[in-house]
Amino acid sequence: MKLKGLRWWVVSLVALAAVINYIDRQAFGALWPDIASELFPDMDKDGHKAIYGTISTVFILSYAGGQALFGKIFDWIGTRLGFALSIGVWSIATMLHAFAQGMLSFSIFRSILGIAEAGNWPGAAKANAEWFPTKERALAQGIFNSGAAIGGIVAYPVIGLLSYYFDWKAIFIVVAVLGFLWLLPWFFVVKGDPKTHPWLTDDEKKFILSGQKNQDINEDGNYDEGYAPTTGQLFKHKESWGVVIASAAIDPIWWLFIVWIPLYLSEVFGMDVKEIAFSAWVPYVGAMIGAIFGGLLAKNRITAGWSVDKTRKMTITLGCLIMIPCFFLLKAPASATSAVIIMAVLLFGFQIAIGNIQTLPSDLFSGKIVGTLSGFAGMAAKLGAAGLTYLVAFITTGGNYTPAFIIGGVLAIIALSAVWFLCPKIEPLKAK
Repeated sequence: MKLKGLRWWVVSLVALAAVINYIDRQAFGALWPDIASELFPDMDKDGHKAIYGTISTVFILSYAGGQALFGKIFDWIGTRLGFALSIGVWSIATMLHAFAQGMLSFSIFRSILGIAEAGNWPGAAKANAEWFPTKERALAQGIFNSGAAIGGIVAYPVIGLLSYYFDWKAIFIVVAVLGFLWLLPWFFVVKGDPKTHPWLTDDEKKFILSGQKNQDINEDGNYDEGYAPTTGQLFKHKESWGVVIASAAIDPIWWLFIVWIPLYLSEVFGMDVKEIAFSAWVPYVGAMIGAIFGGLLAKNRITAGWSVDKTRKMTITLGCLIMIPCFFLLKAPASATSAVIIMAVLLFGFQIAIGNIQTLPSDLFSGKIVGTLSGFAGMAAKLGAAGLTYLVAFITTGGNYTPAFIIGGVLAIIALSAVWFLCPKIEPLKAK
């Protein structure tokens, strides 16, 4: 049996995993008002926010460690088994949330969830490097990132709907089942990599491998001889640090919104769980559109003859220039509606930039080391996100989120600077 366009089936399943990933993680924030009132009835809103921020920080720190860990795991055992391990463990962790009794137990279960969910991102970067030629990688990354945005879009309405029929404990069990169901099509469709998959047509195999120019530096037709340095050698290249710093700066912006949108809408505009559920999805529509747009724009420019270097820098710059003014507009939105619309535009720009930043490891190195670099970049990104998440709980006392938005704008400038100054030319690197 041969299946045309098999690479698109693979990236669609990876994107679907991201959808499930975000439903699982967003359940905690969406349900927090109910959880807090049941488990901590004697605390005020600032006390609830401090506990929420602490548990969220534990999650992100665990996520940071999981990025580096799963980056190595994916390079060791491959994309197929790596994804199965990641999503299997995180689904179990989600189910355990139903049995949490307080801050300690929630922190433990969120920690396990964070470690396992982290595998989604280095896994996606590795799948991208394996299954797509250079000119399609930003689009493939955009499709994957759109999965995260779609997860954000559907998570709040789904959880809001479920809250009419189930308590918060039952909802965690229901959303955990989605991950186990995903494993069935994954094992059925993904039977190997492009070199060995029995369903891949000869034309698609040739298209994929011949387009991976960064893995054929000698131009001898052997596409698995790309530069794959050791971990120590990897960080002798300033470009590797450019990837890590850009990731560490830009990723906390995403977490600023996915962690704090529910509490922001609750504190600033007085929304309850059901109102939040039917408003908090709007920013993710902008993110979904931005993810696809950024990928299509990059593909269009490379097809038109632009270099990878010019294309990546143009799209990353465009995304950051969209984000920066939005942070200042969020300091004084006229209403909840205008706030979520501004956030949608901001996350549109974010996804344009992040999708191209996430392709940089595969632009620079062989697929054999892409998972490792993506993992370290992801770990740095989540450490930055953890720091910002913890900080926000204290700098927004009384519902003033202006300091958090100022920090977000500065982070966008740092990410842009790292790409321009530490990656002077984005192209396949060679040993020093």
